[in-house]
Amino acid sequence: MTKRPTIHLKSGEERRVLGGHPWVYSNELQASPELKAIKPGSTVTLRQADGKPIGLAFFNPKSLISGRVITRDHAAVIDAQFWQRRLERALKLRDRLIGVPYYRLAHAEADGLPGCVIDRYGDVIVIDVSSAGMDAEIEHLAAAVDALLKPRVILVRGDGPARELEGLEPISNVLKGTLDGPVDIIENGVKFQCDPRAGQKTGWFFDQRDNRALIARLAKGAKMLDAYCYMSGFGNQSLTAGAEHVLALDRSAPALEFAKQAATLNGVADRFETRMGDAFDILPEIAQSDRRFDIVVADPPAFVKSRKDFHQGARAYRKLARLAASCVGKDGILMLCSCSHNMPADELIKQAARGIQEAGRTARMLYHTGAAPDHPVHPGLPESAYLKALTFAIE
Repeated sequence: MTKRPTIHLKSGEERRVLGGHPWVYSNELQASPELKAIKPGSTVTLRQADGKPIGLAFFNPKSLISGRVITRDHAAVIDAQFWQRRLERALKLRDRLIGVPYYRLAHAEADGLPGCVIDRYGDVIVIDVSSAGMDAEIEHLAAAVDALLKPRVILVRGDGPARELEGLEPISNVLKGTLDGPVDIIENGVKFQCDPRAGQKTGWFFDQRDNRALIARLAKGAKMLDAYCYMSGFGNQSLTAGAEHVLALDRSAPALEFAKQAATLNGVADRFETRMGDAFDILPEIAQSDRRFDIVVADPPAFVKSRKDFHQGARAYRKLARLAASCVGKDGILMLCSCSHNMPADELIKQAARGIQEAGRTARMLYHTGAAPDHPVHPGLPESAYLKALTFAIE
């Protein structure tokens, strides 16, 4: 085996990593000329200041997160078999948790794939890569996926700020098979289609699966507003569970077309209505009208994409809570979601409560939930508990 480069932590910087945190920041490393010469994405041996090995990590001198721990076994061989063992473990858990082949197969650091997620749409696998290390391991990873699942299609994609921070260009490559159009999804027994090549992220958001089921359980006979609906996973599942009517709101015309298609697939199109536009423009209009809903779901994109956005984002969540609560009828339900890992749950609760109060309403919080279990949280990485969903009874 070729000798690996080595990086050393500064004296006194070992505690956090030894305690289970999977990231090493650039200011925690001993500076050396050799460090700058290591190719981004290389697998390195991570050592304490005294030379004692901690394990193997991906290294990227261009990123603030310079090291991403792969394994505590510093003698491990990182190849297709290594990744296949990781994926076998992840697959066994998903099959036990979900039961149908539509889920997040691997969730980055929590499943031992630093900076990489893998979503499964039946016989179509989408690998979304956001770290230089996993980008360098694409061939090994794809080989592992192919050996394990024998899928019809393997698509690799990646874009957005996470790749930019790693110094990576956007990517979209079909490594196996052909992908000529949308793919099928079945979630909680409801049919959808999505486009893994052109859709947001990998095409679908499996993380809201359990929260959609929760709302569907409350939806029989209800009139519902699904704001920031994307393909209206909340709305369509509520309709199949007996909701009387759903208004799905989104600014994306393609997303709304998929939402309407899902309503047709599930035989609920006669009770499904869409409207295109920005929620911050349309919710005030609804609030000023006589129209009210038994259930309102507001699942916006991240308002706090970085720490510098915190105060502005907090105000946005408060405003959204105020507007959404104003659209809820008497004794109705409001679910407010945040996918911003930089928005702590306690702060979201505080802003939601303020917004509801500003709407002149009172509330009881019924549920405080997160992502579905195919999006596990890494115990040493609080940032991986990114999704928060607050469900209120509004009076």
